[in-house]
Amino acid sequence: MPQIRSLIAQLIPPSIKPTARRIYHLPADALDSVLGRRDPLTPPKGRIFFGGGDFNRIGEEYFKYFVDLGGLQPDERVLDVGCGIGRMAVPLTRYLGDRGSYEGFDVFPEGIAWCRENITPRHPNFRFRVADIKNKEYNPAGRFAASEYEFPYESASFDFVLLTSVFTHLLPDEVENYLSEIRRVLAPSGRCLASFFLLNEESLGAIRSGTSTIDFRHDFGGYRVKDVETPEAAIAFPEDYIRSLYAERRLYIAEPIHYGSWPGRRAFLSYQDVVVAAKEDTP
Repeated sequence: MPQIRSLIAQLIPPSIKPTARRIYHLPADALDSVLGRRDPLTPPKGRIFFGGGDFNRIGEEYFKYFVDLGGLQPDERVLDVGCGIGRMAVPLTRYLGDRGSYEGFDVFPEGIAWCRENITPRHPNFRFRVADIKNKEYNPAGRFAASEYEFPYESASFDFVLLTSVFTHLLPDEVENYLSEIRRVLAPSGRCLASFFLLNEESLGAIRSGTSTIDFRHDFGGYRVKDVETPEAAIAFPEDYIRSLYAERRLYIAEPIHYGSWPGRRAFLSYQDVVVAAKEDTP
């Protein structure tokens, strides 16, 4: 059944996917609303425009990583790059204090609208904005290329930057630009937690043997994709390349990298590979 749903989803044109999702989940969402079964900070399933899995469970999972791996403190300033419809913001509302703050941006206006309507009124130190970045699936008429986009924030204005399943949908020049912008907006000693699909000896072996959950069969030299028609659907990068980008920007990876289960590993932290890095103290 999940495979059938996945196949149907791939056949739906991107421009009508949000509407199709709302229609598909309408009966369940309406029943939850009538019976009062939905938490006000949990969006209806028909409004969650991307990302599989349980909305709250995944948010809580990554919240634990922010604190335990990234050292996030309640009074820090947080930037959520690609914040979606608030999956990471919701658990942070219970952690960040009055001296802390949260900024999130995303390309999909509907997700930002829901966050502004439901999260910000309850937590005024949580703010959201639309980034008019061109995205083949969610914002095809966007004004800015991700490879040239400048984050709309002052330099050194955040203590913690998070990107969950963002670099897994960006091409190399876009990743390079985002990492440069992350360094710019991070304060001295600021940290960044990001997820990737990293290609190394182990994961490449799993891809070749057919045990990986994503085959990444299409090799473009500096990266691999699972779908030639829509490369941004899932992108994997050589680990050495990602390490070199971090080093060039003086973002120091906190070893070890926490590898994910996506290639079929038995020992893993999450589904994707998690990288935590810190900005050096000196300019």
